[in-house]
Amino acid sequence: MSDTILAIDQGTTNSKAILINQHGKIVAQGSASLDIDYPKPGWVEQSAVDIWDSVIAAIEQCLQSAPDARIAAIGLSNQRESVIAWNRTTGKPLCPAITWQCRRTSETTEQLRADGNNDWVLLKTGLPLDPLFPASKIRWLMDHCGDQDLCIGTVDSWLIWNLSDKQCFATDRSNAARTQLMNLDTGEWDSELCTLFGVDATVLPVICDSKHQFAVTKNMTTLPDNIPITSAIGDSHAALFGHAAFTTGEAKATFGTGSSVMMVSAEFCVPKDGMTTTVAWSIDGKMTYALEGNILVSASLFPWVATLLGLDGNVDKLMELATTVDNSDGAMLVPALVGLGAPHWNPTARGLITGLNFSTTPAHIAHAAALSLPLQAVDVFGAMYQQTPVTNGNIYVDGGPTKNPFLMQLLADLLNQPVHISKDPELSALGAGMLAGLQIGFWSDLDDIGRLERDRSTVHPAMDESTRNNVLSAWRNGIAQCLHQE
Repeated sequence: MSDTILAIDQGTTNSKAILINQHGKIVAQGSASLDIDYPKPGWVEQSAVDIWDSVIAAIEQCLQSAPDARIAAIGLSNQRESVIAWNRTTGKPLCPAITWQCRRTSETTEQLRADGNNDWVLLKTGLPLDPLFPASKIRWLMDHCGDQDLCIGTVDSWLIWNLSDKQCFATDRSNAARTQLMNLDTGEWDSELCTLFGVDATVLPVICDSKHQFAVTKNMTTLPDNIPITSAIGDSHAALFGHAAFTTGEAKATFGTGSSVMMVSAEFCVPKDGMTTTVAWSIDGKMTYALEGNILVSASLFPWVATLLGLDGNVDKLMELATTVDNSDGAMLVPALVGLGAPHWNPTARGLITGLNFSTTPAHIAHAAALSLPLQAVDVFGAMYQQTPVTNGNIYVDGGPTKNPFLMQLLADLLNQPVHISKDPELSALGAGMLAGLQIGFWSDLDDIGRLERDRSTVHPAMDESTRNNVLSAWRNGIAQCLHQE
């Protein structure tokens, strides 16, 4: 077998490993599941040892189907905003990993917000004060680990540390940008932010480019020594890179339980309308920025509605029912079941159905449910286009709902733009692998990566302007009612 790149995607519920050849194709893959613990209300943890063990298991499974593979480099993508503390000498974890979902530091961030720090933090980091981001979690770990020889890092740091047998304690700028301790102008840890959160910067990893030779493998049973580890990047950023969305205004939407929308930005801008600004990736000392908007409820709405309509939670039956009518007859379903995410960002909002009349049928309700997924994305893209000079960049999509042609046609229609659908389920791993290959000359530049053949299809808008405007008007009326509930 010719040389390959080993790409590892460490996620919240599983770890994956793939081998990529020089054509950008996956030639082998493996995966291992991972448990999540909920020790107290609002607390969400994982075993740091289990995270590492799941990576090893995924690598072993991947290499079993390609035992003769020659690995030229390793790339990493990882779940973002989860943090791990370990002893610098022994390498042993000192506490469970605090995951991105954990809300244990809510009181800390609420107090910082009450003290008037939010706008200042947003200006430096592109992120609002929220327990999602690791800064307050890092302070919590400093308080509770009781160790003087401390390393605290995001999951990429933990993996690099273990792959290199304690030789390297580092992170990349995409992950560091999500900690709320990195200054997005300088790309380095910010002393004022560290002071605000009470974090000792000496416990933090060195910040490097996303494309960088971090270290080489050492003393691993699954891999030979001296394989270079040449990329690290957050998973959502890696998916953007995997789509080859390298140009300002190009964007990707990952649809799942919720949805993540990310758009390449020309420069760092202080975000508005419920967006965040982040570093998409950092190459050769140059940071590429991105706007990001997160939607809280997307495909998770569908089984719930399917149950309400007597379809036993069957999403396929729900979509079939939705296609039996041409429209929702004016009905709109705003899926604020756990609040509204970007761009409205109202955690107390609750879902509602508007526009009902005696001609409304279950099929119209199903159609309204289907509309909610693309319409929420339209709102996010609209807010992003207000903050970037480009208003018609390529839009790439991935995730389970993209397999449904009806939903994707609605998305293209309501955006009034073509939508490019990826058929590859491992975009985060692919993006990390391509970034790693770029560092070692596997591919010469971004243009070379952009020319790689990708398995994707394109859907073009077909809805007339009058129909589109009527749907958007009804949706905006529904959103307004949702936001003004007493």
